[in-house]
Amino acid sequence: MENRAIAILDAHRVMAVSTIRPDGWPQVTIVGYANDGLLLYFLISRDSQKFANIQRDGRIAVAIGQEPKDLLKLEAVYAGAHAYEVTGPEQRKMAWRLLQLRHPNLADFDLPEQPDAALMVAKCEHLSVLDFAHGSAPKNAMTSRPLDAAVKAAETGEATQFDTPI
Repeated sequence: MENRAIAILDAHRVMAVSTIRPDGWPQVTIVGYANDGLLLYFLISRDSQKFANIQRDGRIAVAIGQEPKDLLKLEAVYAGAHAYEVTGPEQRKMAWRLLQLRHPNLADFDLPEQPDAALMVAKCEHLSVLDFAHGSAPKNAMTSRPLDAAVKAAETGEATQFDTPI
C-alpha cells in the first residue's frame, strides 16, 4: 500500500490540508506540495491562520486526488500527519528544489526568506489509499491505522471496511 500511496502522491501537485483552529473546528485549505516518499513539503505564509494552527497543534489531515472521468479510476491518498517547520539549511534547500521541480512556476524564484514564509514538512503517520484504478474495492480501500499496522492489515486482508475520519 505504501508504494501505491507514493505513486499517487508523485502524480499530483496540490493537496487539501486540514488544521485545527483554536476553537476546535477544522480549517481546510489547498496548498501546492512536493513529496519525498511519504514526506510532504509545502510553503505557507507566517501570517496565515494555517501556520498559527500548526504552531499550536501540529496534527493535520491531508487529502490528495482528483475527480476522474470514470469513477472506477478514482485514486486518492488521505493521511493524518504531524507537520512542522523545516529549519535546517540543507533540508530547506532540498525541499525547495523538490517544490520547484513539481511546480515549474517556482523555477525562477529563490527560496522565500524565513521571516515571510514557512517551509513545512508533514510526516504521514496514518495512511489511507483509495485506488479503484488498481483493483482496490471500496470495502478494503482505506485504513487509518499507523502506517506499519496499515501495511500489515492490507497484506493480511484485515482492512475490510472504511474507517472513520482521521
